[in-house]
Amino acid sequence: MTISPLRPSLIGLLFFLVAMQGMATANISTPEQAISFINTIQLPDSNEYWPHVRSHLFLDNLRSNILNPYTMYQGSNTNFCGYAALSYIPLHDDPLAYARFMVALYRDGEAAWNGITFTPSLAVKKAAGTLRFKGVLDIRPADQIWFLILADHFRSYLNFLFPHFHEGSEDTFWAACNFGKFNRIIRQLFKYQVEAKGSDLIRPGIHGLYEYLHTSVQTGTTFLYVNNNYLYRKEHNKARFSLPTHYIMLTDIHREGDLITITYWDYGERSLREVSLPFLKKIIFGITHCIYSGSVNNY
Repeated sequence: MTISPLRPSLIGLLFFLVAMQGMATANISTPEQAISFINTIQLPDSNEYWPHVRSHLFLDNLRSNILNPYTMYQGSNTNFCGYAALSYIPLHDDPLAYARFMVALYRDGEAAWNGITFTPSLAVKKAAGTLRFKGVLDIRPADQIWFLILADHFRSYLNFLFPHFHEGSEDTFWAACNFGKFNRIIRQLFKYQVEAKGSDLIRPGIHGLYEYLHTSVQTGTTFLYVNNNYLYRKEHNKARFSLPTHYIMLTDIHREGDLITITYWDYGERSLREVSLPFLKKIIFGITHCIYSGSVNNY
């Protein structure tokens, strides 16, 4: 098996954009509409709801996400990867709804999207803008708000021992997004049709895995729930647990002989790998195939 990382470059970016063109997308609104909306917004420099988030930095973060959605990053040493992955859907398909929701949330301290009302806890509001030592996430207060309110609102069995936010919760199971919760957020918040195969513990038994994935990337947005320890192999990491730990978005897949080439987005960068089919089966625990249902995103 050969694993060949391809880091971003001008040629790599062009390759990535070509691959993205083959994916089925909704395009409910455009980045231009979202930016035009943001440019009309007048906000006080700070407010009582988000005491550690300056409005100009908040709006700059929104603009950056809308203009460069592929730079969305979960932050170093956090469990926000599931929320970063599913953020591709609103940023790419309906950035105007995303912008309006985030502005309302900042201005009023709460906001609704598709009938779901977010009323963040006081601890979450005080934490937004204060997360540190998380890489570029440190200077992206809107992303901190977005990740925190998703983790605060949507719960799963992982929250049994971690029900409430406290300092450092972004690194614990409080912030984690198991497979069922990941799919539930996409269904409920964005109103997408979701076909999910797999689980948190057992790999999906799909006959013809390559053919299934190839069809998925051509007909909708496809996320993979994978064992990250194997995907990013490190020689010094001898002990690897066979459990899923990470979400990536599959953008293209091709097979030549015994090798399968996968192209995927992993929050801030595009990567390409050549893998064998047995290796692909080994790392994948969940496959989420999303198709726009035709519902209007009401913010």
